[in-house]
Amino acid sequence: MKFSESWLREWVNPSVSRDELSHQITMAGLEVDGIESVAADFSGVIIGEVVECGQHPDADKLRVTKINVGSDELIDIVCGAPNCRLGLKVAVAMVGAVLPGDFKIKKAKLRGQPSMGMLCSYGELGMDIESDGIIELPQDAPIGVNVREFLQLDDAIIDVDLTANRADCLGMAGLAREVGVLNRQAVTEPSWEAVTATIDAPFSINVVAPDLCPRYLGRVVKNINVKAATPLWMQEKLRRSGIRSIDPIVDITNYVLIEYGQPMHAFDLNTLNGGITVRLADGVQKLTLLDGNEITVPSDTLVIADDKQPVALAGVFGGESTGVNENTQDILLECAFFAPLAIMGKSRRLGLHTDASHRFERGVDPELQHKVMDRATRLVLDICGGEAGQVIETVSAEHLPQVANITLRRSKLDKTLGHFIPDSDVVEILERLGFSVQTTGDVWNVTTATYRFDMAIEEDLIEEVARIYGYNNIPNTAPQAALSMPEHNEADISLKRVRSIFVARGFQEAVTYSFVDPKMQNIVHPGEEAMVLPNPISIEMSAMRLSMFTGLLTAVGYNQSRQQNRVRLFETGLRFVPDVQADSGVRQQAMLGAVISGVQNEEHWSMESKTVDFFDLKGDLEAIIGLTVASTEFSFKGATHPALHPGQCAEILRDNRVIGYIGAVHPSLEKPFGLNGKTIVFELELDALLHARLPLAQAVSKFPANRRDIALVVDEAVSATDVMNLIRKVGENQLVGLNLFDVYQGKGVEAGKKSLAIALTLQDTTRTLEDKDITETMDSVVSALKTEFNASLRD
Repeated sequence: MKFSESWLREWVNPSVSRDELSHQITMAGLEVDGIESVAADFSGVIIGEVVECGQHPDADKLRVTKINVGSDELIDIVCGAPNCRLGLKVAVAMVGAVLPGDFKIKKAKLRGQPSMGMLCSYGELGMDIESDGIIELPQDAPIGVNVREFLQLDDAIIDVDLTANRADCLGMAGLAREVGVLNRQAVTEPSWEAVTATIDAPFSINVVAPDLCPRYLGRVVKNINVKAATPLWMQEKLRRSGIRSIDPIVDITNYVLIEYGQPMHAFDLNTLNGGITVRLADGVQKLTLLDGNEITVPSDTLVIADDKQPVALAGVFGGESTGVNENTQDILLECAFFAPLAIMGKSRRLGLHTDASHRFERGVDPELQHKVMDRATRLVLDICGGEAGQVIETVSAEHLPQVANITLRRSKLDKTLGHFIPDSDVVEILERLGFSVQTTGDVWNVTTATYRFDMAIEEDLIEEVARIYGYNNIPNTAPQAALSMPEHNEADISLKRVRSIFVARGFQEAVTYSFVDPKMQNIVHPGEEAMVLPNPISIEMSAMRLSMFTGLLTAVGYNQSRQQNRVRLFETGLRFVPDVQADSGVRQQAMLGAVISGVQNEEHWSMESKTVDFFDLKGDLEAIIGLTVASTEFSFKGATHPALHPGQCAEILRDNRVIGYIGAVHPSLEKPFGLNGKTIVFELELDALLHARLPLAQAVSKFPANRRDIALVVDEAVSATDVMNLIRKVGENQLVGLNLFDVYQGKGVEAGKKSLAIALTLQDTTRTLEDKDITETMDSVVSALKTEFNASLRD
């Protein structure tokens, strides 16, 4: 937002320089983007009056004038401006004046006529104002006074870059309030005579969408003169705020926009068909805007409509058919509060970002409308004349924003700032900001102002106190940290060790997105509900992952499509499972996943080229499980999973609790993921893995160990794990080693059966086992296996 320094100082005039003022504003969070002069450097230009104006005898486009500049004699000046005329107050560059560009005015003769100076246009004084001739100054301009002094051209335009939360400073009133708070000075608002209705001018206003437009004011003003000139002081204030003067009615609405930050609009009363209705568009009707563009108003957009058609986009842009023109005699002034969500995004979607929409979508003061309506009406009556009717208001109090009631604690303030600010300063800062403060002990109960939409929580008040107190006034205190030994449970396994083992076994760590394509995830987890992002990066990344499978399989397909024939990846990360019992409605679990595809080993002359299978990845997983020193707590059990091959899938259990799955990828997933060949994958809960059993030191037995091998024939459905668990149970303490070293089906083994070759190592810590001890143990094992699994020894 651009504003004039001199205009700001009319409201509040602290004893600080321009640079100091800019620094204050910046340090308060309202960053000053730039400062520029309102006019170029020039000197020797004063106010004069044209007392004679005649045609040049030798030039059709030149006039010979005599100018009164307040001296004893009139001066002769030849001028070519078409608007030069008798009685005009003008800007006169005297002989010796220096204009922008180091242009010096000298005595001259133009077509034989003497010219002792120059009548200046805005452009010649370095002022960015469009004009067809010389400057026309007000009739009350004092002759002989320096033009720079009269027009306050030593002023500066300050450009402030406001953040979206500080809509209260999108007007001179808000900026002045900030400067007043920073300098502990009172703010002097402009005063005017309140407008009393002199005519009875009722008008129908109906708000159909009170939640989007809680307050709407209208006022009829009749018999105005739209051809009246906008006062120069208003034109200059608008120009220095970056707004071009158009006509007095538009200038007045723009002026109060800059003055108080409240947008307004004026309709030509005689072009309205019936009353005003504030409603949502029907998505069919068209509207021609003031800039001449015709649009079809979307159905979710709020419009101002008469009884026939929309006449304006609410809070954005007026319509051409009801706009004020040179023939307008009667107007309807409107002033409203539109809910920010009613305007937000609508103007950008239509490519119509305006000063009004910029303010409404950030929030204007919902209690400001009556004041601004009175201010604008007074300006209209003073500049254009006319007669004003009564103010018509439609308001829905229940939909108006309510001020926030926030508790600020002394302990929280001190802890956050790391500095003590006296109670009196805290209260003064908050009250100068327009807040109401009640003190109870070390707690302040603060009621915020209607214009501060950004105040909601205690931290907001702390920020206000800090920025007004001055960040530079808060001393720099080096942080203090006490060194202490970190807590570490010896039984915890670091994730770094897990990663190191994977890398040592030829894996690469993958990092995939936590959000995935919902279509691909539904293939892996059919029918399972996933958390969907409200504003995803893309539709392919709109669902939170239910497992590591989707990301890992996508990565395998990506690599295989780029001629990577041997892929070994692992990943750690969170999965997000909807759970009504969780605090946030979603259960986040740390998971470990891995996938292999292609050949078992890199090509080598001493190794046979073989494709990976289930047991390759199971072996990698068992190497990780070995870190727990509790391998017996883990087991694998045949199971089913929608993403895995039904005959090559197992549950991973720890202490008989399912913690994950391992298996070959189901053939139906190969095409969607672009997989080439057999792919094996596993996933398990990381927390269930990263806890080890602490090893207990014990003496090595001094007595010899004995190995016995048995070959058992069991049903094909019997699990080797179950067989070995039973052997451990029966063998008790004497069994110190157990290993399955062969599984055989074929000739010599009955169909539907399989042979398990198992090595048992027996040893005692107190004595040497005799043959009869070993025989008894082996007989007990074989007997138990026969009873439990109908196992028999293979011949």
